[in-house]
Amino acid sequence: MQLEPLIELTRGSLSECLHFGAIAVVNTRGELVAHAGDAHLRTFTRSTLKALQALPFIEAGGHTQLGFTQAEVAMLCASHNGEDAHVAATDSMLGKAGLHYKTLRCGCHVPGIFTQLEQAPPEGLQFDERHNNCSGKHAGFLAHCVQSGWPVQDYIAPEHPLQQAIRRDVARAVGMDAEDMGMGIDGCSAPNYAMPLSRLAYGYARLASGAADAEFGESFATLSSAMTAEPWMVSGTARNDLAFMQAGRGDWVSKVGADGVQVIGSKSRGEALAIKIIDGNKPALFATTVAVLDQLGWLDDAQRTQLEPWRASTLRNARGLHVGSRSPIFTLHTP
Repeated sequence: MQLEPLIELTRGSLSECLHFGAIAVVNTRGELVAHAGDAHLRTFTRSTLKALQALPFIEAGGHTQLGFTQAEVAMLCASHNGEDAHVAATDSMLGKAGLHYKTLRCGCHVPGIFTQLEQAPPEGLQFDERHNNCSGKHAGFLAHCVQSGWPVQDYIAPEHPLQQAIRRDVARAVGMDAEDMGMGIDGCSAPNYAMPLSRLAYGYARLASGAADAEFGESFATLSSAMTAEPWMVSGTARNDLAFMQAGRGDWVSKVGADGVQVIGSKSRGEALAIKIIDGNKPALFATTVAVLDQLGWLDDAQRTQLEPWRASTLRNARGLHVGSRSPIFTLHTP
């Protein structure tokens, strides 16, 4: 495992923390454009996989058949905050498939909006599976089962025909043999796949290219257009995917995953970057993402200013005193 120090935290005049990881930038031809560390580092894709997991449903025209709105298509790809509109969209998606939210097998957790805003949930707050950040993805899973006549029980089991179709299409999208993708169970209890960063970046370069893709063009156009048109549905208030897609002005397809994974594809450039921070640190991940965009020349002055908060370059304590700095210490290399 070849990792490179990407982000350094200093306090006073001393280095206090180093965050290691790897970066791959790949084009729609599968060519490595730039990298730091091991561009082929194998890692679980976590929630960056969601747009690709939606492929069987979109390929089969399920979103059209069931009358999903563009916001609901975006929810297929979402790691959302569990805000009211997210819950309502999940309800709507399930209702169009004739299902109840208790059919969801994603489990439930405190809505992410409270974690994001560092607020305690109100006393007596009632929440359920619809508030799970993956509920939109699971609603899409179930909708495809209904469309295909598959059983909705155990739809997350790896041997279920839904999950077999997902594994097949994910492998096609990233240019791998399905058997070569390592499998694990994600936080929402669905199968997730490990692959080289370069393959994940390739999948997102293709996703962002939309209709230009020879194999999945119509489906990629549907998914990437929904994500960039409805970035709030993909994430929510104060979230990084919302901020990055707004800064991208419709060009960037952004998706974060748990434990230090981030992918951004550019529609106009036919390229995508994939990042893994090995310790999963979120501020380090976001700071790395901005630095990569900057080094690639994807940022103009307005975008640089807009994304400055995600660099989080100044460390402040509880009294607001400037106590340290967070800085990128890597340089992208060309092959």
